[in-house]
Amino acid sequence: MSKQENTAAERYSALREKLGPHHAPEGLYVRNKELPFVGRVHCNVARLESGSWNEIVLDYEVGAAGLADGGWFKATFKFYSDWALFQSSDPAAANFISAEYHAGPLQPGQSPATVQSLSIRFDQKGHERPFQKALIVDVVDGYLNAGDHIVIRLGDRRGGGPGTRVQTFVEDNFRFRCYVDPLGTSRFVAVPGDVVIDIAAGAPARLLVNGPRFAHPGQALPFRISVLDRWGNACKDSGGTLRLRAYAGERQVYEREHALPETGWSSIGIDDLPSDFPQLRLVAELRGVPQAEALVTLDPALPAPRAFYADLHVHASDTVGTNSPAYNAAYARDIGGIDVLGYTANDFQITDENWQLGVRTVEEFNQPGSFVCYPVQEWCGSSTAGGDHNVVFLDDAPPDFPYNQQGEHNRTLVWNEDMKGSAVQLGRWPVEELWAAYVDDAEHRLIMPHVGGRRYIPDWHHPELERLVEIASSWGHFGWLYQDVIARGYQLGVAASGDEHRGRPGGGPPGTQVFGVHGGLTGVIADRLDRRTIGRALRARHTWATTGEHTALLVRCGDHLQGDVVPQHGPAKLDYRFLGQAGWEEIAAYDHNGLVWQRNLHEEAGYSERLIRLRWGGARIPDRYRWAVWQGRITVLNGTINRFQSQGFEHGEEVCRRDGPTDIVFRSDTYGDADSVEIDISNLRHCTIKVEGSIGSYVKVGDPLKPNPFVHQPRFSWEISGAELLAAGGLKLDLGGTELFLALERLTEHALPTDLAGSIDIAPDNAAFGHRPVYFFGRQRDDSKVWSSALFLKFD
Repeated sequence: MSKQENTAAERYSALREKLGPHHAPEGLYVRNKELPFVGRVHCNVARLESGSWNEIVLDYEVGAAGLADGGWFKATFKFYSDWALFQSSDPAAANFISAEYHAGPLQPGQSPATVQSLSIRFDQKGHERPFQKALIVDVVDGYLNAGDHIVIRLGDRRGGGPGTRVQTFVEDNFRFRCYVDPLGTSRFVAVPGDVVIDIAAGAPARLLVNGPRFAHPGQALPFRISVLDRWGNACKDSGGTLRLRAYAGERQVYEREHALPETGWSSIGIDDLPSDFPQLRLVAELRGVPQAEALVTLDPALPAPRAFYADLHVHASDTVGTNSPAYNAAYARDIGGIDVLGYTANDFQITDENWQLGVRTVEEFNQPGSFVCYPVQEWCGSSTAGGDHNVVFLDDAPPDFPYNQQGEHNRTLVWNEDMKGSAVQLGRWPVEELWAAYVDDAEHRLIMPHVGGRRYIPDWHHPELERLVEIASSWGHFGWLYQDVIARGYQLGVAASGDEHRGRPGGGPPGTQVFGVHGGLTGVIADRLDRRTIGRALRARHTWATTGEHTALLVRCGDHLQGDVVPQHGPAKLDYRFLGQAGWEEIAAYDHNGLVWQRNLHEEAGYSERLIRLRWGGARIPDRYRWAVWQGRITVLNGTINRFQSQGFEHGEEVCRRDGPTDIVFRSDTYGDADSVEIDISNLRHCTIKVEGSIGSYVKVGDPLKPNPFVHQPRFSWEISGAELLAAGGLKLDLGGTELFLALERLTEHALPTDLAGSIDIAPDNAAFGHRPVYFFGRQRDDSKVWSSALFLKFD
C-alpha cells in the first residue's frame, strides 16, 4: 500500500472516529481521495503520421469531483491545426466522433450514476485562443460518479467510416488540452496532464530545390535540396543518395551524387555549382521520387549580386506557431532555402520570458553573409483600430519591446493564457499609439501592415514608418490590397510572407482550412546579406513579392529601381524582367486607376484549337475566414473530352475527376488564388460548355457535411458555345464576394517563357496626389504570382 493510500485510509479512520455513527458507501471515501480531483485522460496513440487516417480514443476518467447534471467536458486543440473537421451525424462517413458513457465499479452501498446519455459536437471556436477548436461533450439528464469514464472516439470506425484525417503538418508534442465543468456552472478547469502526440512526416514523395533565381556570373550559388512527403513536410532519417545535374542549354555542365543524412532532415546544401554560364537548369533525382528542377539566370546586368528571399512573418510555439523558434529558423534556412527570417510574436500573447528566448534564438541564427534574422513584434490591433501591423527591428540594438526605456509596454494589450487575472492590460491602442512608440527611431524600424486575421484597414498610414505592405501569405493572395493603397497615393512597396503557424516557413506548403496556400516570400534587391544592408533595402522598397516561389520581378526606370521615387521629365520608359519556373502566362502593369498594359502569353505563342481551361478563384470576403469552397461540374456536349488535368490545386483533398463521357467534377478551396482544369476537346467549335456548382463557406458550428452556402452567390451556372470561346480567346463571369470569378480561356500547346524582358512607356500624367505609381504583376500557368514594388513617377 502506497504512502498516499495509507494517508487516505488513515484520514478516513480518523474521520469515522470523529463523526461517530453515520452512513456512507464502504471504501468510497478512500477510493475518491486517490483520484485526481478533476480526473485524468488517457489516449491510445503517442505518435501519428501527418495526414494519415486513424481512430483515436480519448478516455476521460471522471475525477473525485464527479460530473454534475448539465456539466460539460471538452477536448481542445489549437486553432491553426488543419485536422479534418469532425462530424457527429453520419457514422459511416469520415471524421465521425462519438462519446460513450462507461460506468466505473461501484463500492458497497454506492448508488449508480443517473446519466441518461452523452451528446457530442465539434466547435471551431469552442474555447479560448490558442486552444480554440473543441470537441464538446454534454451530460444529458443525470450525473456521473467519480471513476466513471467518458470515451471519445475521433474517427470512430465502428459504423464503417474510414477514421479521421490527422493534421497535415509535422508537430512535436501536438496537444489535446482537456477541460471539465464538474459543477455544471459552465466554469471550466483544465484536466492536469495534456494528451501529447508526436506528428511525424510520411514517406518521401517529392523533391524541393530552392535557391536564388538570379545571380551575377562568378557568384556562389547556394541551393538546398530537400525530400518532402506528400503533404510537403520535410522527411527525416531517410538516408540514400541524391543525384544532381546542371545543364547550360542542352549541355550537361555538372553532375554529382550527394549523400542524404542518415539522421535529421533529409536535406542537403549545394555550394559547388558552376556560375559562368548565362543560365543553368538544375535537375535533382532520387530513386522512387519524381525528379525536380530549378532555373537560375546569371547576368552581370542584374541589379544585385544575387536574389535574396525573405520571410519576415514567422510564428513559433511561444504564440500561435508550431515548434520552437530555433526549429522554425532552421527550417527556413535549410528547407525553405531563404536568406532572411523575421521571428514574429503576437504582442498580446507573448510572455516576457518567451520573447527573450526568441530574441536569443534570433541572435544565434543571425550570421551575416549567410543568414539574416530579425525579431518582429506583431501588433495585433483589431481592424477598427487599424488592423494587424508587424514591427521589424532592423538594427543590432535590443528591441524596445515588450518595454521601452521608461518601462512602458509597447504591446497592444496583455491578454494571454498565462495571465494571473482576467482584466485586460491596455498598451498601444489604436495604431497611432504604435507609431508613437517607434517614430523617433524610424530609420531602424519597418512597420508592415498585413491582412491575416485582423485585417489591415488602409484608412491609416504613416509614410516614414510604413514602407511595405504584405499582400500574400499562407492566408491567401491579396493583390486587391496593393491596388487599394496605391490608389490612395501611399508610397508603399510590396512584401509577401508566410505568416506561418504550421512550422514550415520560407514559402511553406499549404494545408487545409485557414492556411490554404503557400506562404509568400519577399524578394530583396541588396548588395550584401547583413542586417543593415537588407534593412536599408526593405525601407527603400527595393522588393518584389511572390506567392512562395523563388521567382523574380525586376523593374527599372533609368538608374532607378522598383520602389524609388523618380523625378521625371516627359514620358517614362520602364524596363521589366520576369524570371520564373513554371512559365509566364500573363504579365501586366497597373497604376492608381488600374490596368494600363497587359500581355497574354498564350495568345502570343498561338492558341491551340483544342486546349482550353476553366479557371475559378477569389475569396468570399476579405477577412479571416475568407476562403470559398467550390464544388462544380463541367459538361461538354457535342464534343469529346480527350484528356484533362488540374492546375493550382494545393493538396490531395482538392480534386477533379471524370464523371461519365461528358462531365468533369471538381472540388477545391480558394483564398484569393485560383484553381483550374485544363481540357483537350475535339470538335471545340461546335460544342457547348456548361459550368454549374456551388460556393460554400466556413463552418464554425454545425455539420461540416452540410457546409454553409455563400449567401451572396450560393450557386453558379454558366453556358457558352465553343465558337464563342474560340472567337473571344477568353470569357469571364464575375460572382461577387472578393473577386470571385469563373473564366473559360484558350491555351497554347507551346512552352511558356520563363525569362521575359521588355519595356513600356508611361505617359506624363500625375494623379491628384502628385505622382503616378506604376507596378508590375505576373502569373504563371500554375497560378503562382509575383508583384513588383511600384515606381513612384513624379512628372514635372
